[in-house]
Amino acid sequence: MEEHETIDFKALERELQTALALDEKYKRENDAKFRAIHQQVGSYEEFRDIVLASHLKPLDWRNKLGARNQPWNICARSTSTKDSVQVGLSKDPNSQPKTAAEFSRDWRRYYSTEPEKYTFLLHLGAEVLGKIFSAEIGFGLLGEFLVILCDHFQLIDGQAIYRILLHLSLTKRFDLNVDFLSSREREKGLKLFQMLQRELDGSPSLRPDCGAELEAVQETAKGERAAGETIHVATLQQLMEVYKLS
Repeated sequence: MEEHETIDFKALERELQTALALDEKYKRENDAKFRAIHQQVGSYEEFRDIVLASHLKPLDWRNKLGARNQPWNICARSTSTKDSVQVGLSKDPNSQPKTAAEFSRDWRRYYSTEPEKYTFLLHLGAEVLGKIFSAEIGFGLLGEFLVILCDHFQLIDGQAIYRILLHLSLTKRFDLNVDFLSSREREKGLKLFQMLQRELDGSPSLRPDCGAELEAVQETAKGERAAGETIHVATLQQLMEVYKLS
């Protein structure tokens, strides 16, 4: 009689809840995009604000007019230890997000400054980020990545940043993410590529193979190569064209 593996129902439930949450988020943001287009918003920033606020709901009349028996600030009126509320958040440094939903949670909750977010991106690395966002990069995140990587660029990180940009370009609906970049995000992206170009001219680890094609580079990236292995590029200009920054 064959032995059957034990099914982890809790893990299946977590995966189901994550999938449902991502699906609901996608539908909600997609509906918000159509509403913003229908309203004929005056700028990209206004369009973006509408999409980012799509999860907010109007207050119910009970919230506005109903009497509250519970004080607004429990912590201020409480003197006992058991009534106190812990507001600090801690992050296990050994854990890392495996899904887009987990990434968005950690990105907003645990990393409040740009230097922290810059370090977080480099810590995850290109391949992990590529897997996390394989289905789609969350709305607004690509532009935020370009701004942070540009503003905190360090020479020693050139190869790692290039590989991040390469793997992100392989994600689904990438062209749509690029189309929604703001003018500021495009400027930062162009500046980031220019800094990488300067490194390309003097760094063997970034020097391109003259006869290679970008398609071959992308196939290599898809093969889940080792994190420390160098990826050579045909030209940095070709990747800039993928980001529509040339």
